[in-house]
Amino acid sequence: MNQTEIISHEPATGAELWRGKTGDIDRIVARARHIWPDWAAQPLSTRMELVRRFANEVRKEQERLATTIARETGKPLWEAVAEVEAVVARVETAIRAYAERSAQRKLDGALQGVSAVRHKPHGVLAVLGPWNLPALAPIGHIVPALIAGNAVIVKPSEKAPATGELLVRCFHQAGIPATVVQFLAGGPAQGQALAAHDGLDGVLLTGSAQTGIALNRLLAARPDRILALEMGGNNAMVAWDTPKLADAAALIVQSAFASAGQHCAAARRLIVKASLYDDLIAQVKAMADRLIVGAPFDDPAPFMGPVIDNAAADRLSERFVGLLSTGGRPIKHLLRPDDTLPFLSPAIIDITGVVERDDEEMLGPILQVIRVDDFDEAIAEANSTRYGLVASLIGGTPQEYNRFWANVRTGVVNWNRPTVALAASAPFGGIGLSGNHRPSGYYAADYCAYPVTSAEMEQPRAAFGPGLRDAD
Repeated sequence: MNQTEIISHEPATGAELWRGKTGDIDRIVARARHIWPDWAAQPLSTRMELVRRFANEVRKEQERLATTIARETGKPLWEAVAEVEAVVARVETAIRAYAERSAQRKLDGALQGVSAVRHKPHGVLAVLGPWNLPALAPIGHIVPALIAGNAVIVKPSEKAPATGELLVRCFHQAGIPATVVQFLAGGPAQGQALAAHDGLDGVLLTGSAQTGIALNRLLAARPDRILALEMGGNNAMVAWDTPKLADAAALIVQSAFASAGQHCAAARRLIVKASLYDDLIAQVKAMADRLIVGAPFDDPAPFMGPVIDNAAADRLSERFVGLLSTGGRPIKHLLRPDDTLPFLSPAIIDITGVVERDDEEMLGPILQVIRVDDFDEAIAEANSTRYGLVASLIGGTPQEYNRFWANVRTGVVNWNRPTVALAASAPFGGIGLSGNHRPSGYYAADYCAYPVTSAEMEQPRAAFGPGLRDAD
């Protein structure tokens, strides 16, 4: 594959941030294949110590890394700092998870010997990262893969290569060999070529459903390769009876508009009990009106920055107009103050009257509102999607939450918490077009190593059943 140039621009200013060439995939994979047996042969304690050193390197580089994330994604600096802190915390979580999920086990079978379960690494894994969480999302794959003994090739989104390169450098500074963790710059073509490479043992993706489906098709005839897909969602919040409308409104606004609505767990749809509608929506709109939209380093600090680029802003603007044209009723219009930059205001639109609703993940600050009359209708509406990542119930009784939990089809179900409230010490993944039943988070260890069962005795001992002739 011919080398091409990858350029990253700052969404808030349009200025060039990073420029580099796409990598030589054959050479990178060959280096990884050569080194991974040595890495896998290292004691588990050594691998764990080295990823802890990586966490220390991230601490040293915190200011630089947070600044790079903020510039490259447009998210506020405070949010970028929180992402870096989460990267550091994720290391210890991954170590605990591996010890629990992939622990060695031995059962004494007396005269039958010992039954043992141990885990082996797959080999060489590709980690394909997103631009919305350019540090935290790939680390959720990379660190468990390294602990398990895999060599890793990191291909970040072509919209966030600077963050990816800096992360990989932190691994090298921690003493992890440069051939064990390698950086590959590139776009979709390089990602596809890497995933299809014969020298690869698996692909770990955080990205869109479109990308996940393409990878699933590409590797459909390769059951020998591990494929872990962490994709997006058309996530629903259901708002039900509660006396705390101000708190409910705050949770809804946080879920819909944090990260400019570009988090995979962001609330796209708000399903509201009809009798609660007027009072709650008035408070949601009032709070959304107060949100500061601005550049990463503005003072006062903004709540949300721009979307990732002008193409995304154009698509979201067209989508909002499309909802209006099919019967949507605007509660808060989507505004774009400068056509040359991708800053958008938070928008709210009632789509109760839209007969044919598109089921898509709109990565942006648009909240769609639907009125319903009863709880069963609310659950059915929440499930009216091909995705299944996150759902949240705001308000309601414990009995109603139990019904909600039992019947809503998502991998994460929250109660009186934002959709973006995700515990690092729990699995994170979805069903439908949100994942392929290999959740990340605490359960990432499950797809980074495979179990090997052994029946063991120190000396041969045989017992033979019927079917032998008498000895001569």
